[in-house]
Amino acid sequence: MPELNKIVVIGAGQAGISAAAKLRSLGFAGELILIGEEPELPYQRPPLTKKFLLGELPRERLYIKPAAFYEDQNITVISNVRVESIVPDDRSLVLSNGEKCSWDKLVVTTGSVPMDLPASFQPVPSSVQTIRSLADIDRLQPRFSENKRLLIVGGGYIGLEIAAVAASCGLEVTLVELQDRLLKRVASTDTATYFHELHEKRGVNIRTSTSLAALAGADGDTLEATFDDGSSQIVDLTVLGIGIRPDVTLAEAAGLEIENGISVDAFGQTSHPDIYAAGDCTSFVYKGRRVRLESVQNAIDQAEKVAEAIMGEATAYDPVPWFWSDQYDTKLQIAGLNTGFDQTVVRAGARENSQSVWYFSGEQFLAVDAMNDPKSYMTGRKWLMAGINPDAARIASGVDLKECV
Repeated sequence: MPELNKIVVIGAGQAGISAAAKLRSLGFAGELILIGEEPELPYQRPPLTKKFLLGELPRERLYIKPAAFYEDQNITVISNVRVESIVPDDRSLVLSNGEKCSWDKLVVTTGSVPMDLPASFQPVPSSVQTIRSLADIDRLQPRFSENKRLLIVGGGYIGLEIAAVAASCGLEVTLVELQDRLLKRVASTDTATYFHELHEKRGVNIRTSTSLAALAGADGDTLEATFDDGSSQIVDLTVLGIGIRPDVTLAEAAGLEIENGISVDAFGQTSHPDIYAAGDCTSFVYKGRRVRLESVQNAIDQAEKVAEAIMGEATAYDPVPWFWSDQYDTKLQIAGLNTGFDQTVVRAGARENSQSVWYFSGEQFLAVDAMNDPKSYMTGRKWLMAGINPDAARIASGVDLKECV
């Protein structure tokens, strides 16, 4: 393989640091640069809407690696700088500080960006915000005080996690969802019903089949939110959880192939032989179809596969995806992807408020959602890794899981 002197990683998130750390562990001794737009060292995003927002996790524990790690591993971190463009022809980057940065191999881990309100709402009032970064939480957290009126737009996992924290802090929470139920894009009716009931018991006002029609200034920071049915209410702050999109701006401008994300092969290589990508910003072929995964598991595992490929140790990325969400005292653990399911079975857990939902396409086992049921999660994940298809009827019957295969 040609000599490598310099590798640059764009994006200082979970995928970016995972790629850089793996390159060093595999013996790459050349110049290694990690470029990030935020002023922070790489940090974990999932706790932002959970323990960090609640004040239960100190800031320093968010960071993936301590500052000393980067010095010890000779990784140069360029923070608070945006990459303006990728120039593939001369293997360089143009940076927002006016400098250029050369590379022999480039790894793009630009992640994803939250969707904003449509143009009809512009300019968006300052009391309305999306949730993606540490800076977002820093702006939101001081306003999370008892009796404040919070409107959450979007009934996906981000919206529900924010609702759980807000209700626990004594805020008056209203959540509106355009679809006829929560979690319509990512989970079954059974799982959605479980979380709908969980939040309503905690006082969250959930309005499905409802969209936000207008936001108008009321008094100070408060706004009047009007919905598509003509009803309205006064709110003190509004959080948008209406989805994310892959950040492909740089890649697309550089001429890389885009297909619901930066199109990569099983080794994370893009349409340019010296440019790789990993994490939320990518799409890859999984079980015969191109998918994009938004998860910590994917960010870490795919980034490490990229590092292996760059170092000449390529093995195909073939994950068993996993995800999680914490809401109140409920831990949801998901193994697999439920896309294409035509049957679900619900299994009661061993303790109160625990259950699991198992997804099948015909007889093929696809995924499991486990609510406060770690045994079902671990068993389901083990079966997925082994390619085992358990008997759906026996799972639902409540017999020991060992007797379902």
